[in-house]
Amino acid sequence: MKKNIHPKVVPCKIIYQGQVVMETYSTKPEIHVDVWSGVHPFWTGEDRFVDTEGRVDKFTKRFGDSYRNKKK
Repeated sequence: MKKNIHPKVVPCKIIYQGQVVMETYSTKPEIHVDVWSGVHPFWTGEDRFVDTEGRVDKFTKRFGDSYRNKKK
């Protein structure tokens, strides 16, 4: 194997909202995350709507109330 081609692995802290939630090893000493398994709706059993890309706003801007008020 070639020597000195792999990055150095260091202890890493996974940080969620300013709190350390997990410690592992990585090439970076800190990783900041928006969602982790302790708060993810799938793992906690909570139903939560997360609009990650502004899809609801984009839809309302495009169609407005006309979509909701349309007679069927």
